[in-house]
Amino acid sequence: MTYLPSAQWPTYEGSLGFSLNAKSTTFTLWAPTATSVTLRLFETGNNSEPIQSYELKPHHDGAWRVNIRKRLDGTYYDYLVAFQDGTVNRTSDPWGIASGINGERSLVIDEDRVAPANWHKDKSPKFSAHSTVIWETHVSDYSSDTNGGFNPDHRGRFLAFTDEHTCVTSEVDGKTLTSPTGLDYLKKLGITHVQLMPIYDFCTVNEINLDKARKNGENVDSLYNWGYDPDAYNVPEGAYSTDPYDGTVRIRECKAMISSLHAHGLRVVMDVVYNHMYHADNAFERTAPGYFCRRNEESILSNGSGCGNDMASERPMFRRFIIESLLHWARCYHIDGFRFDLMGLIDTETLNQARQALDKLPDGKNILMYGEPWSAGFTAVPEGTSMGDKLGRHNLDDRIGWFSDETRDTLKGNVMDHHEHGYINGNEFWTSDSARQALDGWRGTPSAGKKVGQIIQYISAHDDLTLWDKLCISLREKPSDCDFYAKDANSVADLFTANMLAAGMVLCSAGLPFMLSGEEFGRTKGGNDNTYKSGVNVNKLDWVRSQKFEPLVRWYKDLISLRSKHKSFYDSKRVQIPASNKTVLASLIGDDVIVCVNPMYNSDACVTLPELSGNVDSKASGKASGKASCKESCNDWSIVLDSSFYFADWTGKDAKCANIESCERKDSHSVNDSRLEDLDSKNLNTGSHVLHIPSRTFVVLSKSGNAAQTPKK
Repeated sequence: MTYLPSAQWPTYEGSLGFSLNAKSTTFTLWAPTATSVTLRLFETGNNSEPIQSYELKPHHDGAWRVNIRKRLDGTYYDYLVAFQDGTVNRTSDPWGIASGINGERSLVIDEDRVAPANWHKDKSPKFSAHSTVIWETHVSDYSSDTNGGFNPDHRGRFLAFTDEHTCVTSEVDGKTLTSPTGLDYLKKLGITHVQLMPIYDFCTVNEINLDKARKNGENVDSLYNWGYDPDAYNVPEGAYSTDPYDGTVRIRECKAMISSLHAHGLRVVMDVVYNHMYHADNAFERTAPGYFCRRNEESILSNGSGCGNDMASERPMFRRFIIESLLHWARCYHIDGFRFDLMGLIDTETLNQARQALDKLPDGKNILMYGEPWSAGFTAVPEGTSMGDKLGRHNLDDRIGWFSDETRDTLKGNVMDHHEHGYINGNEFWTSDSARQALDGWRGTPSAGKKVGQIIQYISAHDDLTLWDKLCISLREKPSDCDFYAKDANSVADLFTANMLAAGMVLCSAGLPFMLSGEEFGRTKGGNDNTYKSGVNVNKLDWVRSQKFEPLVRWYKDLISLRSKHKSFYDSKRVQIPASNKTVLASLIGDDVIVCVNPMYNSDACVTLPELSGNVDSKASGKASGKASCKESCNDWSIVLDSSFYFADWTGKDAKCANIESCERKDSHSVNDSRLEDLDSKNLNTGSHVLHIPSRTFVVLSKSGNAAQTPKK
């Protein structure tokens, strides 16, 4: 088939898809090169003959339209699109908002009719940038563990997010323990946003086979995929519904999930994949061949996504589609944020226009937008096109953010090298400068944004090794030594400590912190670094592990709680404080918090505390976690978090905790390091009190003196 040059394609500005009125239904399809378009109507989404057919008439600017004097709510449909060379493509509606099983046919719906009860009352929780913590999960991963306490009919489905008061009961160290899972767990953890991996309709899970297996009680482990293979962008995935044959059920249950998360104080971020589709033979290309997918000068499909069909966001009609799709999910599903997969393949003009369009919605300025500022390779775009990658990200609106792989790789080592170490797992000497920059949101470096809130701070996500698996592999000499499943607490004590340091760095950094679900309980995938189709058993959250790793979960919870109480963590400048070793990180954040990190093995460290007032309170604040007591408060600074106690709870041994000691001013520690900032700019005087930090310890001090760490229950 011969394709039109890009300059010859018309742009249509009228409505597309279907329009449902009281007594009629209008269908409009953009297919500029078609010679005829036929609409076919069906009673079901599969296995039925058309009940009626209609010929669409040419409209204008490449659109075809037909008005039918019937209210066709609940009717399935598709198109037959014919072209000059004799090709006839059967296709669903690329602008469709509902479909039947496996997305073969689109569906006309009255959205008010298919909404769950009280949907009109659904409201997003209050948004606060400084307290934002994003927790990424997959619909199936969240609830597929049979120990999780979820309704068996809801496991792996949208409705699992509506199950309340779920819990896990298991034997841990000879004791029967019961603890929350699901919604109660998330509320206790303190995160604010749940980022859902793709929930739109994708291709790689056959909904017919999955539904049959579920009904027959068969193993569904292999019927799994992450979902980065879009089929219908504006339709919820049928595999996550209780009835994939009825196109209204997935819509109702998806909205019920979102409403439930909102009711429990959680905002919802949707993972969107506008950079590619499952294959080039998609609904867009079937209706307008050669337009929606990028091609090079030889008409060969561009492959910057690694999936063989980059979508052309820079072309007016797909740019329009992306913006309208985002608005559809924000308006009709009350989505609170969008995470853009391979944002480096989407042009910045489209992203900025999308930001402006979302801003016009009620509460639209609180809708998050962020993405991956990279691609999988070169993509064919017109010369001079600014893309949402590292080269073009500074052309983005200052409220469009990006994932900081600089922070990720600084802290744990490059994700492409499983054995490489970072600041928290053995390479602290060479990465200490970068770690300081990461904590400050990379301000003053080429990696910084216009605003610090553009930086998504993270150390693990669904891609690559989980944090625990990366630590296992990088801190062991041979694979046989990797204890992914933490069979012995003491044998993985170094991994536990490294995980705590990582969490402390991310959750105390400037910007927006992000975490993979289960990171907080040492989530493992057995060393598998690409589990996109590895099955339910590999990917599911192990809720029993949340009990086994309770001290680590509590560490995350207390860090999140502390962050929510101190706005300075989000965007205040970090000012460095002298320490006894250049690998030790000590920063004053705002004027009321100090973060100190000693990443060294077998070497304690000292930090001279700044004097911000003349008052001195040397009273000890007592025991934390019931393990040890130490002098924790002096010179108005109080130790409010000390990772030593959580480590002690993990190992069952007494804590070697941080402590503050008074010393003569002439003996106070000083350090000659030209990299340190001028402390006088903050009126920091050389202090007479020194913080002693044990090796491999993360400590937070506050002027308020309000302890954040919680005793072991």
